Amino acid sequence: MGLFDFLRRPDAGLAAPAPPTSVSPVQAGVGDAVIFSGMDDPRLLEFIRTGGGSGTAAGISVTSKMAMRNTTVLRCVSLISYSVGMLPMHLINKDDRSKATEHPLFRVLHRKPNGWQTAFEFRSLMQQRALQYGDAFARIVRTGNRITALVPIDNTRISVEQRPDWSLEYRYSRPNQDPLLLRQGDVFHLRGGLSDDGFTGLSLVKQAAEAIALAIQTEKASARLFRNGMIVGQVLKHPGKLSAEAYERLKESMIEREGAAQAYRTLILEENMDVGTGGTTGKDAQALEQRSYQVEEISRAFGVPRPLLMMDDTSWGSGIDVLGQFFVRYALNPWFEAWQQAIERDLLTDAEADQLEAKFNAGALLRGSMVDQGEFFAKGLGAGGHAPFLEVDEVRGWLDLGPSDNLPPQMGREGGNNDAPQTA
Repeated sequence: MGLFDFLRRPDAGLAAPAPPTSVSPVQAGVGDAVIFSGMDDPRLLEFIRTGGGSGTAAGISVTSKMAMRNTTVLRCVSLISYSVGMLPMHLINKDDRSKATEHPLFRVLHRKPNGWQTAFEFRSLMQQRALQYGDAFARIVRTGNRITALVPIDNTRISVEQRPDWSLEYRYSRPNQDPLLLRQGDVFHLRGGLSDDGFTGLSLVKQAAEAIALAIQTEKASARLFRNGMIVGQVLKHPGKLSAEAYERLKESMIEREGAAQAYRTLILEENMDVGTGGTTGKDAQALEQRSYQVEEISRAFGVPRPLLMMDDTSWGSGIDVLGQFFVRYALNPWFEAWQQAIERDLLTDAEADQLEAKFNAGALLRGSMVDQGEFFAKGLGAGGHAPFLEVDEVRGWLDLGPSDNLPPQMGREGGNNDAPQTA
């Protein structure tokens, strides 16, 4: 027993586990209410060394909650999380691509993961935590062998250990209760592809801490300018030497006008003084450029194109469709795959995984304009001499329309458009 083991509460009803081969603490920070299991908890040393966050050369320690106060980080995280949350997820039969609605997991993934969250809320929360901390966890609730619910677990209360047999074990510090050891089969563990140890993900917030810290410090500098400044660029001119009495009166008048709430109030000048307007200095322009550059640096870490961050320096013409497709392919698709394979690993048995798979329907995000869709559908139905490869009801299904009852037999499900010309 270690010297400080008396600080750790014993696990009720659990045998003492074998020493782990490696331990990966969940990344947390100041304001995140980190729970330690004792003085020899590996997370405690890191917490003391970094102050609970990622120490940076900019002079501040970046935590996940602090990072979310930056509008660029907030937009990147919310955009990816909302996209993952809003897209339908279905359990699909691999053989005929039909929805496996009869499987109990279908309802959990598609509509109701637990008693208090919708599928959108659950997936958005899990994705947000995966971006902030590198991992997201949910307790698997079973009734017999059926999965009936997924309950999110606070990242600051859980740590992951890899056992000598390579399996994972999760230590969950429950509020006002003894710690609970969870087997790998009891936890749905979502993580990104980037990892140092292979079983926990890298936090994008932590990896981009320098860029986020510099953005925060730049914002603070601008805030101090508006809090303490008068009219930016104002210059007072005196034809000679200002007397001490006039200086004191002028100083008091200027103090009364400090702050953004006092901007543009009339200033009483002294001894034939004049007001001049100074131009924007190179330093001011550099500060504005720095803020814009930090937006680009942060967006690069999350893979979000600048126009989707409401930047006004890029044309919002026809190229926005291409940017949207870029966002889906290179920012969202890796997370889609992470979700789908994590579900297969943690929520399906080997036999079920041979027959079923979880799939996001990202078609709505990848569709072009109505003109582009019309042209594609027309060709798919055989217009213009093209070989048909679509049926009318397929097109109506993509447009969220029901099957048509007013089509001639050759245009419906009974074999497609047989009158369309065929290619050799």
